[in-house]
Amino acid sequence: MVASGHDGERGEIEIARRRVYRTGRRNARLRLRRPRPPLESRRHRLSRGISARAPGKSHRVRFLITAGPTREPIDPVRYLSNRSSGKMGYAIAEAAVEAGHDVTLISGPVHLDPPRAARLVSIVTSDEMSDEIHRHLRDCDALVMCAAVADYKPAEVSLRKIRKRNENLSLELIPTRDILSSLPKKDREFLVVGFAAETNDVEESAEKKLRAKNCDVIVANDVSRANSGMESDENEVTVLFQSGERQRISRAPKKIIARELVKIFSNMREKCLTKKM
Repeated sequence: MVASGHDGERGEIEIARRRVYRTGRRNARLRLRRPRPPLESRRHRLSRGISARAPGKSHRVRFLITAGPTREPIDPVRYLSNRSSGKMGYAIAEAAVEAGHDVTLISGPVHLDPPRAARLVSIVTSDEMSDEIHRHLRDCDALVMCAAVADYKPAEVSLRKIRKRNENLSLELIPTRDILSSLPKKDREFLVVGFAAETNDVEESAEKKLRAKNCDVIVANDVSRANSGMESDENEVTVLFQSGERQRISRAPKKIIARELVKIFSNMREKCLTKKM
C-alpha cells in the first residue's frame, strides 16, 4: 500500500510535534527543539575557545624578538658565523603569537619557518641586525635579544675570493657594534631581555652581563652540553632578574621553555606598566 501525500505530511507534522515545547506564560509559542551535541563535543568546543582566546588590548605585548646567527663576510664566498640554529628565538616568537601577542621577528640566516602571524625581518650581518633593532624600537614593549650576534668581524672584506696559498693567512678582527649597550638606559618604555650563551661559569657570567648591559632580565644557558643549547631541540635555562632573583627552568623542549619565558616577560611588562600608572 502506498501512502498518499497527505499521509506523508501528517507523519512529518507528528514528528515535529514530538520535538516542540511551550514557552511563555500568556502567549504560548511553539519552538522546534534543536538536538544538543554530545557532551564531549561541547567540552571540546569550550576548551578550544578558552585556549584560543587572545588577551585584551591592555595585556597584549608588542614583542621585538631577534633570532639566529649573523654572518660577517671575509670575501664573496666566506664568512665568520656561529652554530646558532635560531630554534630558541623562533620558539619564543611562536609562543608569543600563540598567547595573542604582537610579534616582529628579526632573524639571521636559518632554516626555519617563522610563525605566520609574525612580521619577519631578515638580516645577514651584525650591522644589519643593529639597524633593524633601532628602526623597530619605538613600536615595541619588550625587546628579546635571543640572536647570537657575532662579537667580531673582519677589519677588511676582500672583494675577490681569497685563494689558497702555501703560506699562513692572518685575519684582523674588530669588535662588532654592542647592540645592548647602544640602547637607551633611562626612561625607556620597553623591557630589555638579554641572552647569555656560556660554556663555563654560566650564571656568574650572565650576572655580569645583566649589570654591564643594563638589561631588565637575562636568560642564561650552558651551550657546552651536547643535549641542550645550540642546534638542539631542547634547552635548560636560568632566568636572572635585576632584583637578584633567579628562576631555573629545567631541561625541556625549546617550545615548552619558550612558553614559560613568554609568561615571565609579559608579566614583567604588565608590572612595569602598572607601576607607571
